[in-house]
Amino acid sequence: MIFKQYYLGCLSHASYLIGDQGTATAAVVDPQRDIAQYLADAREFGVQIKYVFLTHFHADFVAGHLDMQAQTGAEICLGAKADAEFPIRAMRDGDALEFGDVRLKVLETPGHTPEGITILVYDLAKDAHQPQSILTGDTLFIGDVGRPDLLASIGYEAEDLAKMLYHSLTEKILPLPDDTLVYPAHGAGSACGKALSTDTVSTLGEQRKYNYALQPMSEEQFVAVITADQPEAPKYFAHDAIMNRKPHATLEESLQRALKPLTVAQVLELQAQGAQALDVRDTADYEGAHLAKSINIGLGGRFASMTGSLLDKETRLIVIGDPGTEEEAALRLGRIGFDTMAGYLDGGMAALEGHADLVRRTDRITPLALHERLATSEAPLVLDVRTVPEHNTVRIEGSVNIPITQLRERLSELPVDHTLAVQCQSGYRSAAAVGILEQEGITMVTHVVGGMDGWLASRLPTVS
Repeated sequence: MIFKQYYLGCLSHASYLIGDQGTATAAVVDPQRDIAQYLADAREFGVQIKYVFLTHFHADFVAGHLDMQAQTGAEICLGAKADAEFPIRAMRDGDALEFGDVRLKVLETPGHTPEGITILVYDLAKDAHQPQSILTGDTLFIGDVGRPDLLASIGYEAEDLAKMLYHSLTEKILPLPDDTLVYPAHGAGSACGKALSTDTVSTLGEQRKYNYALQPMSEEQFVAVITADQPEAPKYFAHDAIMNRKPHATLEESLQRALKPLTVAQVLELQAQGAQALDVRDTADYEGAHLAKSINIGLGGRFASMTGSLLDKETRLIVIGDPGTEEEAALRLGRIGFDTMAGYLDGGMAALEGHADLVRRTDRITPLALHERLATSEAPLVLDVRTVPEHNTVRIEGSVNIPITQLRERLSELPVDHTLAVQCQSGYRSAAAVGILEQEGITMVTHVVGGMDGWLASRLPTVS
């Protein structure tokens, strides 16, 4: 049996290829939208991908099931409760696929979503009675379980899904042997749970011991624990969950439209029509010089989740980056279903030479310099754009907390005649916040270099 895990760090996403060389057959589970690595490995292993499974309709990325079917003819397999708008093989509780030494048996495990499934993986050459591993999707993570509140806004109450999740875990997953390997669809950094581990595999026995959500408790206690203190879901989640259940363009088709070089004049015309200018360079480069009214979300950070949270999925995008990075930007936008990229500034910022009126720069201040200025009569207002829990844990005294995802809606809370010193944890989110403020006409802004990390490294005073 062939078994391979793929982990995409920028989306905290795990996917899997399971194959049998004797029958030259393979299945891929929860593939990302760019599928080249699965196809390459299938060729290397000498197998054909005949099945592609989705454990549920993912909300945090667009899966590669339609891309895989278009290139390999693979049959798309989903839980029987999946309301897909394309042909699927509906897998009911207990249904199984067998090819050679591989058996894939489905358990219906609703909770994170109504159609969620867990896949039991058997290596029949070793043991035909007990599964070697389980692919739990977003039902069970390492250290956590799937959040039940993502569908609350479209007809499902979080409490009802949490009850489903409780029964899925206690009746379907926990009765399995302790040595069963657990392979989830996400790891630390995903907003699909609140306490995910950095580990990408564990055993059910370890999870039974250390996963807070698997400790003995009543259904009522479980619902209370699981629905409390969930992180804010990025705004694009509903869009991606819907996109995954509908027919849509393949990533290849999307990239063909997106990778279009644009002149400065074309960029300005698109901006005048409402297009969003997205600068994907490093923060320091952006702050040194950038196109007026562009926003900085660098490729070096959690680009997908930030873009999906801050930009409008329906509005056209113009990418500005170092020459040669346009394709990566388009690919990563495509992974979250942002197929609205209209093109990129040909030549990057070098194209703006001779257009000084279009270039803006961002003032920067070090933590030590900010600390000194806060003690003067010209002290800026410190705007902390981290989440509320981050701000409550440790903060600069007197700072005002407006999470970056709420910034546009809460601009009226900021003074119009006072300098703002904008900070987050590292500087990544606050660089984007500076761009938002500039777009809204707030220009008395300085960016705190290194954010709270820099402040703490300088051993400056904090409160909590």
